[in-house]
Amino acid sequence: MSLGGGYMLSSREGRQIPAIGLNITAKATGENTRDAYSLFEYAIPGGVNGPPPHVHTREDESFICIAGKLDVMLGGEEVTIGHGDYLLLPRDVVHTFRNPYEDEARVISVVSPAGLEAYYQALADLPPGKKDLSVMQAIMADFGIELRLPAESSS
Repeated sequence: MSLGGGYMLSSREGRQIPAIGLNITAKATGENTRDAYSLFEYAIPGGVNGPPPHVHTREDESFICIAGKLDVMLGGEEVTIGHGDYLLLPRDVVHTFRNPYEDEARVISVVSPAGLEAYYQALADLPPGKKDLSVMQAIMADFGIELRLPAESSS
């Protein structure tokens, strides 16, 4: 709904971007915010892991949990966020998240500056099926995102 020069979107409304196994809804993008920030609504089904550990070198992220609970690893520390909790995920700090719980978790994510929507779209544009890790890493590198997989044990 257009509103006084802006717009309003209800929960789960916006541009759907089917990437990284999550239900991602872009609510505001750089196009809407003069590249200041992007805003997403993530729906993470129960039992689903988010992306592997990674670092954003260009943007800061914020999570506000609006439903359920989400386990987040940030800088090597684990935290669980629940309804109403806010978490800042600054650039250059390794992080990931997962929903090991039964209920869906929903998170509002503000990313500044804008641009992560193009990354999600690039992932969504990949052919269906198992993803080639080298292709994924090349896309990540294009957007200043570094994969930080745990070192394999040498046993």
